[in-house]
Amino acid sequence: MRLDCRIVQTRSQRGQALVELAIVLPALLLLALGIIEIGRYAYIGILVGNAARAGAIYGAQGLANATINNTGIENAAKLDFAGGGTTNGLAATALTVASFPTCGCDIGGTISSDTAGNCTPSTPPSCAGHWVVTIHVTASGSYNGLFSYPGIPSPLPISRTASMRVAQN
Repeated sequence: MRLDCRIVQTRSQRGQALVELAIVLPALLLLALGIIEIGRYAYIGILVGNAARAGAIYGAQGLANATINNTGIENAAKLDFAGGGTTNGLAATALTVASFPTCGCDIGGTISSDTAGNCTPSTPPSCAGHWVVTIHVTASGSYNGLFSYPGIPSPLPISRTASMRVAQN
């Protein structure tokens, strides 16, 4: 005895898969678009964070580099953001960079009186411990989505700050 395993399709079932695809496809496309947008936002966030870190590394090389809003810090951050001259689709002019040093006295691993006011890294005051200068670099950019979404501002601001101790020669 032979079993016949054919699927019997009635006239009303023809095109059912096409209708199901037409219902599911827009939801899948919206999901894919959302994943792409989140990935692009994360990518820009990483670039801005790396730019702030590059500026802080430049400023941490010595007391001469750790001055307020040093153009060298800004240039280092912008070069890192733009990919060192290679194009990643983002202009270095889209990035704003601000920096400032803070000074304090390191006593047993705790920095006391860490302040940006009256901080002159070149002439440190006497303190009971070790004089510490820290450079803080904030890089800010913006993310423009592919589409505008209700409830989400466009452009979306992104800001990252990096801080490093300055090498005292």
